[in-house]
Formats: sequence, C-alpha cells, structure tokens
Amino acid sequence: MNLFSVRRLQKLALLLSADVASVAVALLLTHLLTVSVLPLPERYPIWLWASAVLPFVAYALFGLYNIPMHTAGFSEMLRSLGAAGSIGAAEALLLLFGRCNHWISALLYTFLLFFALLASRFSARLLRTLRLYLAVKKKLIRVMIVGGGDAGSMIIKELKKSDKVNIYPVCVIDDDPAKLHTRIEGVPVVGDRHQIAWAVNRYSVKRIYIAIPSARGKDMKEISQLCAATGCKVQVLPGITQILNNTSTKQLRDVEINDLLGRDPMVVGSKEVRDLIHGKRVLVTGGGGSIGSELCRQIAIREPAELVIFDIYENNAYDIEMELRRDYPELQLKVLIGSVRDEQRVDSLFATAKPQLVFHAAAHKHVPLMEESPNEAVKNNVFGTWNVAKAADAHGVDRFVLISTDKAVNPTNIMGSTKRICEMIVQYMSRHAQHTEYAAVRFGNVLGSNGSVIPLFKKQIQKGGPVCVTHKDIIRYFMTIPEAVALVLQAGTYARGGEIFILDMGEPVRILTLAENLIRLSGYKPYEEIPIVFTGLRPGEKLYEELLMAEEGMKSTANQRIHIGRPIEFDEKLFLETLDKLREQMKNDQYDLRPLIRVLVPTFHTPETVDDPTGSV
Repeated sequence: MNLFSVRRLQKLALLLSADVASVAVALLLTHLLTVSVLPLPERYPIWLWASAVLPFVAYALFGLYNIPMHTAGFSEMLRSLGAAGSIGAAEALLLLFGRCNHWISALLYTFLLFFALLASRFSARLLRTLRLYLAVKKKLIRVMIVGGGDAGSMIIKELKKSDKVNIYPVCVIDDDPAKLHTRIEGVPVVGDRHQIAWAVNRYSVKRIYIAIPSARGKDMKEISQLCAATGCKVQVLPGITQILNNTSTKQLRDVEINDLLGRDPMVVGSKEVRDLIHGKRVLVTGGGGSIGSELCRQIAIREPAELVIFDIYENNAYDIEMELRRDYPELQLKVLIGSVRDEQRVDSLFATAKPQLVFHAAAHKHVPLMEESPNEAVKNNVFGTWNVAKAADAHGVDRFVLISTDKAVNPTNIMGSTKRICEMIVQYMSRHAQHTEYAAVRFGNVLGSNGSVIPLFKKQIQKGGPVCVTHKDIIRYFMTIPEAVALVLQAGTYARGGEIFILDMGEPVRILTLAENLIRLSGYKPYEEIPIVFTGLRPGEKLYEELLMAEEGMKSTANQRIHIGRPIEFDEKLFLETLDKLREQMKNDQYDLRPLIRVLVPTFHTPETVDDPTGSV
C-alpha cells in the first residue's frame, strides 16, 4: 500500500471517528432535552436506531468523506447543507410512517448533527484562518490585491489555503463601485486605484499583486505607476490562459518597465503579413540576434516555404535553430554560418538558398564599442549591407527590408552614421534595381535586447547598487521586441521603393525616471537603499534620439502607427566615389574614417550636452 493510500485511510478513519462521536452526542443530548419534558413514544427505540444509521448514509451519498479539510470552502458548505437537509427529510418520513409523533426530537437532532458536521469538516480551515489572523501582525507579509475579479479571487483563495507561504492578503483594490465595502474570499474591498497609496499605509501593506490580466496598456501603466510610488514590491498575475493552466502564485512575475510604457500591443495586418511570407523562401541575416531571432519566430508562424538563418555567431544561431525545430517541427529550416562582410560567401548564399524575401538584421550596434572600432563598424554595417543588398537584386529577390535605428538621424556616433549610410544604400538600390523592392525600418531602443539598459539596471539592483545613469536628462524612445518585429514585417508589405518606415513610439522615456521606477518595483527606495550615480555621456552618445530628420517630412500609411519618411536626395556619383574610398581606407586600422563618413552623412556631428529642443524630457 502506497503512502497516498495510507494517508487517505487515516483521514477516513479520523472523519468516521468524529461522526460516530457526533451522532452519539447528538442522540444523547436530544434524548436528555426532549424525553425529560415530553412523554416517550411507543416506537421511540425504532426511531432512535434509524436515526443513528441515517447520518452515515447521507454523508457517504453527498461525498463528505472526500472533503479536503484544509481547503473546505463554499461548495463543501453546500454539500453539508444537502446532507443535513436529507437527514431532516428522512427523519420526517420516519416520524410520519412510523407514527412516532416526536417532531421536536427530530428537529433538534438534525440541527445538532449539522453543527457537528461543520465542526468536523471545517475545523482545520478555521484553525488555520485563526492562526494566520493572530500571526499576521508579527510574521506574515501583508499583501494588497489590485483587481477583485476572478483572477484576484483565485490568488486570494490560494494564499489563504496554503501552509507553505508566509503571505496574507489584507485588502483588495477594484475600480468597480459595486464591489466597494464588499468582501472577496473574506478580504475587504477598500477602494479604487486612486486609494492605493492610502490603503498601503492604512493596512501596512508590504507587497502588491496586480491581478488584472485583461488590463490594457494605459490602465496598466497608471496602476503600475501608482503601485511603484508606494515603495512596495509589485508583482503581476499573467494572462487568464496561464491562470487557468496553473493557479499557483509562482505564476506571478515582477512588474517590468514595458508595463509602464502604457501602449497597447501594436496591431498589424496579419493577413497582409501572412500573404507576404506564406509559401515564400525567406532569408534573415543576423538571425541569432535579439531582433533577428524574433523575426524568425514570427516568420515561422506564417508558414514560409523555407526559412534560412544566416549569422556569424554560431551559439546564437544554434539556440534559435533548436527553439524553432522544437516549436515548429514542420518548418523547412536551414541555418548557415558566415559573415555579411564576405562578398563571395553572400553571393553563394543567395545562389543556393534563392530567397524571395530578405530581412537584413546583421549589424554591429553597440555605440561605445563602435566608437573604439570604427573600421569594424564600416566593414560590417556599411559593406555588409552593400553586399546583401546587391546580391538581393542580382539573384531576383522580391523584397529587401533593412533594420535601421533612430541613431541614424543626425548621428553623433559611428554606429548611427554607418546605419544612415545603410539607409542611403537602400535608397540607391531602389532607384537602380531591376528586380527587388527595398525598404528600411527605423525604430528606437528595444526592451530586453542584448546590451539594452533594462537588464543592466536589474543586475545592478540585484547587487545592491549603485545604478549607473549617464546623465540626469538623457531620454530614449522604447518599444518591445515583438512590436519592432511586427513593424518590420508590416513594412515588408508596404515596400514600394526605398521608403524609410518609422514607428510612432509614443512619448520618450527619461532614463533616470526609468531607473527610479525599476528600483521601486524591486521593493527598494531610490537614493536611500539603492544609490543612483551619474557617469557622464559615453563616447558618441547624445541626450535625446530623433526618429525623423527634419527635412524628411512624414507620410502616413494604412497603419496609423507606421509613417514614411520622404527619401533624401543625394549626389549618387559622390556617394559611390566615397564608398570606394571608404572600402580602401577601412583596411588600415590607423586611418581616421570620420572625414569620409561626414562626406556621406553631412549631419554626422560630435554630440553636445544640450537641452532637448522639443521640451519632451
């Protein structure tokens, strides 16, 4: 007999013993309280014996020997009422057909049995609730639940029933006025989102759980900011699907900065994107990187004829290959190692893979590193793009989409200026290509990408600080990786001739505010428990990023969050001549390429610490 069976028998024996005792006590009390004042009926012994057996039959029929004593709740209460009601009905039939006119005895006996039943089935939970109530001020972490719907109710119920957590819900916040002053699983609803700060102080809250899986971007932003301002550790319940699959508190995640961005997920024309990719041979260069790997995931969903991943870094390429083979076993997938710098390798790649659609994500993108190695940035970004863009038209590719950056606008660093040259290559090829339609997609920083500021801040917070911010006024635009990739795919459907597509990324974010919020969301006080230090702007860094050059203008598309910048006219002869000089001089690491880059990108300038002219800090 296994351990589970032994425990179940022990529990059954305990419940039977309690029921035997309660039946005996109920019969004795009924006899003492009624027979002493009423005459004893002739058939009273028959009723007595029948009444002793009835409860066990009713309890078995209503499943009261299968009740989990530590988690007994409303459904178990209903079953207990049903059993008591059936016992009362059976008692009435006994009295009626047995001509034993002793109604008071039957009624009293039924009530005594019901209360004894509640005591035996709910005593464990009542004792636990009492213990938690007595200990809450001393040991347990007091938690506020934001959201009084199904998700909030589920998390409260689990917290109350578990012996393995030292967390106790003390109040609920919900915006529904009808829920105010009610109780959810015994926990009071004390106000709406605007009472969060008050409730934290009133109930001595140390932790906040946001249990609103359906909250939209703006609501989530406001609620997260209100919670972060309290200084409590804040966590979020995931979507309802995850809740249904696993109601454990382990599903709670920390609030992240993208919760504070306040934007709903970007909606793209899924049919248009599917038509673009479905049944096509697709090549992604730099497919192992942050953007490249997400491109591969979203392309795989649309069932291409074949997906080809091309990357110089085999570890990242291997990781995304294993993920895609696991998640999309039917996908025709090819992973190739090589560099976009190698013109011969790129030409061979296009000749064998024969792609119809190319997403060019391969690039060096770290600003300070490229300031120290400008020749490598030119080799990889400029001439890597040149090689891939030329091969695309030479081998009859339908569409080519370049991943660009907001740092290409009025660039103050080598990385940004090389990406601006890449955009010019796209425009040049678009004017002279025989087969291929070209486009570039420009966007800002992506949350969670390799080398982005969010993971860096989190590591610094985990180590106790300090959190390092380059400048108190520095601002950046942010978006999520899935958003960025959705834009790239949508841009592929719009590409008609050298366009630069720009995403409406909302309001810029002050990096200092971002750091302060991350510290608060981690349960610490900025400057007091986690210091913030200012390290100064890094080489090539500027205070604010722009998404559009002033002279480009803007044109709308079918998607209100995607805009088109008007291509800039430039001298093509000078452009090609300067590219040739760059190609020659980049072989010499001691040669300063900046003057040649300024010929190609006149807006390339040294960053200056100036206020944002737009005032949007």
